[in-house]
Amino acid sequence: MNLVGELEKDLKVANVICMNGRRHLTSSRNEVSKDLLVTTTSKKKQALLDLLPILTEVRHALHMQMALETSVEEGNFSKSFQVLSEYLQLLDSLSELSAAQEMNRSVEVWLGTTLQKLDSLLLGVCQDFKKEDYITVVDAYALIGDVSGLAEKIQSFFMQEVLSETHSVLRTILQEDLENPNMQCNRLTYSDLCIQLPESKFRQCLLATLAMLFKLLSSYYAILSFQPDEKVLACHNPSWRQKKGNKSGVLGDSVREESCNSLTEDSAISAGTERGSVLSSVEKPSTTPSSCTKITGSNGSTLVDYPTDEARDDGTAASSSGSPWFELRKDAATFVSQTLQRGRKNLWQLTTSRVAVLLSSSAVSSSSIHQFLRNYEDLSLFILAGEAFCGFEAVEFRQKLKSICGNYFIAFHRQNIYALKMVMEKENWQIMPPDTIQVVSFAGLVGDGAALIASSNNSPSSQLLQSNRSVGSVEIRMKGSGFLHWLERGNPFSSKLNGCGTEKSDSFQLNGSTMHGESGNTDEMYQNSKSTQKISTGNDVNGGASLSEDENEDLHADFIDEDSQLPSRISKPNCLRHHSSRWNDEGMRAQTGSSLSLLKLMDKYARLMQKLEMVNIEFLKGICQLFEIFFHFVYVTFGQQNTHPSGKASEDLLPHRLKTAISRIIQECDQWINPQSASPISPNASFTHMDVTSTSPRSQLNSSSFGLKERCAGADTISLVAQLLHRSKAHLQSMLLQSNGAIVEDFYVHMVDAVPELAEHIHRTTARLLLHINAYIDRIANSKWEVKELGLEHNGYVDLLLGELKHYKTRLAHGGIREEVQDLLLEYGLENVAETLIEGLSRVKRCTDEGRALMSLDLQVLINGLKHFVSIDVRPKLQIVETFIKAYYLPETEYVHWARDHSEYSKNQIVGLINLVATMKGWKRKTRLEVLEKIESILS
Repeated sequence: MNLVGELEKDLKVANVICMNGRRHLTSSRNEVSKDLLVTTTSKKKQALLDLLPILTEVRHALHMQMALETSVEEGNFSKSFQVLSEYLQLLDSLSELSAAQEMNRSVEVWLGTTLQKLDSLLLGVCQDFKKEDYITVVDAYALIGDVSGLAEKIQSFFMQEVLSETHSVLRTILQEDLENPNMQCNRLTYSDLCIQLPESKFRQCLLATLAMLFKLLSSYYAILSFQPDEKVLACHNPSWRQKKGNKSGVLGDSVREESCNSLTEDSAISAGTERGSVLSSVEKPSTTPSSCTKITGSNGSTLVDYPTDEARDDGTAASSSGSPWFELRKDAATFVSQTLQRGRKNLWQLTTSRVAVLLSSSAVSSSSIHQFLRNYEDLSLFILAGEAFCGFEAVEFRQKLKSICGNYFIAFHRQNIYALKMVMEKENWQIMPPDTIQVVSFAGLVGDGAALIASSNNSPSSQLLQSNRSVGSVEIRMKGSGFLHWLERGNPFSSKLNGCGTEKSDSFQLNGSTMHGESGNTDEMYQNSKSTQKISTGNDVNGGASLSEDENEDLHADFIDEDSQLPSRISKPNCLRHHSSRWNDEGMRAQTGSSLSLLKLMDKYARLMQKLEMVNIEFLKGICQLFEIFFHFVYVTFGQQNTHPSGKASEDLLPHRLKTAISRIIQECDQWINPQSASPISPNASFTHMDVTSTSPRSQLNSSSFGLKERCAGADTISLVAQLLHRSKAHLQSMLLQSNGAIVEDFYVHMVDAVPELAEHIHRTTARLLLHINAYIDRIANSKWEVKELGLEHNGYVDLLLGELKHYKTRLAHGGIREEVQDLLLEYGLENVAETLIEGLSRVKRCTDEGRALMSLDLQVLINGLKHFVSIDVRPKLQIVETFIKAYYLPETEYVHWARDHSEYSKNQIVGLINLVATMKGWKRKTRLEVLEKIESILS
C-alpha cells in the first residue's frame, strides 16, 4: 500500500511537475510569440525607415514638378530650367522606381510644351521685338546651353515669317475682292496668287507687303543689335558659376534635342522619340540644393523655391556687369548677334525674291504712270532701307527693278508712239491759237521745272529719299550701321497704307505743279486743283469767287486727270507767265497739234528721266525715237517730192547730213514708220499710259493738198522743236551718266543738227511746187539758137518766166506767212529759175556764137524784168546761168579744170555743154571722148 501510496504521491508530484512544466512552456511559448511579434514589427519598422528618404525624394520631385508647371505658367522660363536641372538629377537618382519612370515620361511632355511656349514667345519677338521677352528667351536658352540652336531658330523663324506673312497678306487682299467672293486662295501658291492680283489691288498689296517686311527687318535688326544693360537682375547666388557647368551639361544634352526638334513650319513643338532615352541618361548631380524655401501652393501643397530664383523674382536687387549671370547673358546675346550678322544677306535675299515674285504680276505693267511712279518710289525706299540693313548694295534686286521699269517703258513708249501717230495722221498743220499755247510749259525738258509727279515737301517718303541720298548716306549704308536711321523714323510704308485714301491728294502734287505755279506734263495745260487753290489763296481759278466752306471743291473741277484720276482744273495763265513768257514770244508762235503733242511727250519723258533714274537712258532713247518719227513724218509730208528740174529723185539731191538722218531713221524706227511692220492698235485697246490727244481738228487731208501756209508751218514747227531740244541738251546730259553722254551727242549731231537742212529742203520743195516752170526746160532747149545774126528781140519764154515769177510773188505775199519766209521762198524761187535755165540750156543740141549771145540777152532781159517787182538783188542768184553761158567760149583744154571748179552743175549739164561745144567747134571725136572721160572721173 505504501508503494501504491508513494506511487500515487509520486504521480501527484509528477502531475504537479507536469502542470508546472506545462504552465512554464505555455508562458515561454507566449513570451516567444511576443518576442517574435516584436521582432517582425522591428523589421517592418526598419524597412519603413529605410523607405522614408526615398519617399521624401519622391515628394520633393512632385513639388519640383509643380514648381516647373507654375513657373512656366508665369512665363519664368529661366527659373523653370533651373528647377529642371535639379529635377532631372533627382529623377536620375530614383531611376529604379516605376514612379520615377512615369515622372520621366511626364517631364518629356512638359519639356515639349515648355519649348513650344518658349518658341511661341520667340516667334512673337521675331514678329514684334520686345526687350523683356527677348531677354527671357536668351536667359532660357543660355541655361539650356543651346545658344547656337537659338540663333539658328531665330533665322529660321524670320525666313518662315517672310514666306508665310507675304502669302497671308496677298491672300487676305484677294479674299477682300468683291468681284471674286468664291476665290479659292488657300490652295494656290504665292506666284499663282500674284497672277490673279488685279491692278486695283496691287498698290494696296505692295504697301502691305513692304510694311510687313520692313517690320520684320526692324525686329531682326533689333535682335541683332541687342546688348544687355550694364546692370541686370540678380538672378543667381554666387555658387551658380560652379554649378553652371554641371547643370548646363545636363540640360545641354537633354534639352538641346528638344530645342532642335521643336522648330516646325507653324512653330509648334512636338515631342521627340528620343526624349525618354535622353532624359534617362542624365548624369547624377554632384551637388544637391543646400537650402530651399517652402511656399504653399494653390492646392495647399508645399512648393520648393530656391534662394537664387527668389532673388530673381524680387527684381529689387541688381548686380554689376561683372556678375556671372550678366556674363552668361552677354555671351549668349553676343553669339546670337554675330550669327544674325552673318545671316542678314540670306534674309534680305529671301525678302527681295519675295517682292520680285509680287512684281512679276501683270498689274505692274498695266498700272497708270501715276501709280507706277508711286510704286517705284516705295520700292526705292525699300531698297535703300534694305541696303542699310544688310550693309551691301542690292545689285540683283536693283537689276530686277530696272528690268521692270524697262518693260513698263516698252509698253508706255509703244502706246505713246501710237498716240502720236494718230495725232499726226489727223494733223492739218494749222498754227495753234495763242490762247491755247500760252499756258503750256516745258519746264521738265529744259530743266527749270518740277518733276512729273513731285513729292510733297511734307511727304515722309520724300524726306526719307532726300536724306538717304544725301552726301555720306551711301557710306553709312555700306558700313551696315545706317539702318538705325530708318528705325528712328519709323515704318515709311505703314503710314501710306493707313492713309491710302488721302495719299493721292496729300502726299503728291500732280503734273509737276509747284507752289510757284509751274505746270507739268501729264496734261501741260492743267494742274492739280489742290495746288491751284494754294496758289490762288482761296480764289476760284476760273472766276475769282470764293468757295463755300461746306461746298466740295472737286465739283468745280474742269476735268479728271488721266494719270491720277483726280479732279483737276485749268491753270491760270498769269501763274505760268513768269516761266513761259519767253516761249510765248519765241517758241510757241508756230506750234501745231502734232508738234505740241510731241513736245508734251518729250517733256514727260524728260521728267520721267529724273524720276526713274535707273532707266533714264531708255527714256532718252524714247525722246530720240519720238523726234525721229516726227522728223520722218515732216519729211515724208513736205519734202518727199519728185519734181526736180533735172528729173532726178529728190532723195538723190538731199544734203549729206539730211540723207544720213533719213537713212538712220528708216533703220532704227522701221517698226514705227513702216505700216506693214507696225502692229495696229486694237479698237478696244485701253490706253493706260497714253495722255496725248489730238489738239487739232480731224481732217482727211493728204500731203498733196497742203498749201503754202501749211508747208511753211511744217518747216517752222520742226525748227522750233529743234530749238527747244538745243536748249534742253545740257539738262539731258546732266541727268545721264558720263558713259551715256555720247548718246546725247550722237543724237544732236545726226538728228537735231539736220533740222535746218530739212527746213531748207522743205522750203525748196515748196518753191518748186508753187513755181510751175518745169515745162520751160523743153521750151528753152527747143528755141532757135543756131542764128547767124543777133537781133534786138529776146525769146518769148523770158516774158512767160517773168509772168510766172510775178504770180509766184503774189501768192507768197497773200499766203499768210512771215516776211522773212516770203523772202526766203523768193530766193529759192529764183534759184529754181536759174536751175531751169541751166537745165534747158544744157539740152541745146546746136548753137552758134550769136546764139550764145542771144542766151546772154535773154538772161539780161530777165534780170531787168525781175528788178521791177523783186526787192532783192537778183543778179547773184542768176550768176550761175551767166557762168554756164560763158563756158561756151572756153578753149578745149580748160573744160576739165572748169568742171572741177564748178561742182554746182550736174554731170548731165556739163556733159551736154561739152557735146554742144564739140559739135559746134568741130572737135575730134577722140578729143571729146578724152575730155568726157576726164570729167567723168572727176565727177564720180
